[in-house]
Amino acid sequence: MRKKMVLSGICCLVAWSSTAIAAQDTSGNSNTLGTIWPQIESSFPGFAAKDAAIAVALQEERALRSRMLPQMKMQAQHSYGTFEGSSGGFFPQPGFFNVSGNAGLRGSELAVNNFGSATVEWDLITFGKQGKEKEAARTAVLRTETDKAAYLLNLKKLSSAHYIALLYDESKWRWSAKNAQRLDDIRRITAGLSAAGLRPAADSLLASSSYVQALGEQQRWTGAKEASLIKFLALFQGQSLDYQASLNRFLGLTESKDVDVVQAITDHPFLENLAQASTYYQLEAEIHKRSSLPTVRLLGGYAYRSSGIGQDGMVSGAWSDGVKNSTNNVLAGVGLTWNLSSLQTNKYKAEASRQEGEAAKALHEQYRQGMEANLSAVHQEITMQFARLKNSKLAVQHAQDAYQMYLARYKSGLIALSELLQISKLLEEAEQKHIDAAKSYWLLLAEEASLNSNFDFVFNNL
Repeated sequence: MRKKMVLSGICCLVAWSSTAIAAQDTSGNSNTLGTIWPQIESSFPGFAAKDAAIAVALQEERALRSRMLPQMKMQAQHSYGTFEGSSGGFFPQPGFFNVSGNAGLRGSELAVNNFGSATVEWDLITFGKQGKEKEAARTAVLRTETDKAAYLLNLKKLSSAHYIALLYDESKWRWSAKNAQRLDDIRRITAGLSAAGLRPAADSLLASSSYVQALGEQQRWTGAKEASLIKFLALFQGQSLDYQASLNRFLGLTESKDVDVVQAITDHPFLENLAQASTYYQLEAEIHKRSSLPTVRLLGGYAYRSSGIGQDGMVSGAWSDGVKNSTNNVLAGVGLTWNLSSLQTNKYKAEASRQEGEAAKALHEQYRQGMEANLSAVHQEITMQFARLKNSKLAVQHAQDAYQMYLARYKSGLIALSELLQISKLLEEAEQKHIDAAKSYWLLLAEEASLNSNFDFVFNNL
């Protein structure tokens, strides 16, 4: 029975330990740059401007569709004035209505007139211009969306750079604090040995000088750490941040995966934006070409008119008589409009849009080739930098072990203080190089993520 109770207790302890470890892992993994990013994305003001640009493009697309519907115009006039007329030919301006009498009229010199009309115009045949305008409007919307995606990518890169700088400065501050503590221990040991007469007083002064210098270095990195924290918190208006788990991963060995260069470049929002720009200008060139062709419209209208001039030629100036003598007319027909003077102008505009499309296409190809080369080069740098990071970590371990051995020898009086300080300096340099290697490694990963438009690895592992 006792054995069973002991076995049950061991099982419970193992289960509890596994649960605790899993909880710690979950907590640590959740505190990553990826968990902070949603706060940055939701609070950064630049996204509001990009969303507004998308909304503008969508409204312009809707406005274009509404212009393709039958256009109705209405007007109403109420006038009181003379009606003298003269014979002859004339071309009235659109929107003006000629109301005049004749010399045989009698009665009042002024008459009341009322007029109201409604007209409908519907473009039936535009020779494909409306279809190209719809495609151009849709492309404009896509351009604003990819522009936002490129802006989002740049913000991810900026956030990663600020976060890496924060982790680097925090690591440097902790490194300086650890180094100051080591030198303080040496100072205390040396002071005790000097007081006992086992070491000269100069050793105590030398150890104290090294310690004071280390304190100055620690103060320097304290300011850098606080400045980096303020810059990063400004991205999402945060008040505090717990980045201990990220700090451990920053100095750890996390190897990246291979990247499909061609696929990554193809999906890049910056290149997509250039491709859509080329398409937009080509569609604009087609619109200018088709604008030189005529437009066939369906026309319809209704008009109401009343006047103070009666059918018998008697003119009345009374307001009530101005609505008694009324007429109603309707019309329907088909019209053709062709602006011949714009043929040459539209030709120039079409050629200009075509050239802009070719320029955007050439830029797309130029940036595509450059980004492919940069991505391949960065990936090679990452491979070498990871090897450097592993070596620097191993060097730190060896230097720490060596320092402990030399410290023990110094306490036993086997070596001088200058030798111990030299070993301490070597350990300090090894730790510093390891931190620098970690910063370079993560900055390269952020650069690679920006080129392949995928920050999942950086956000999940930092």
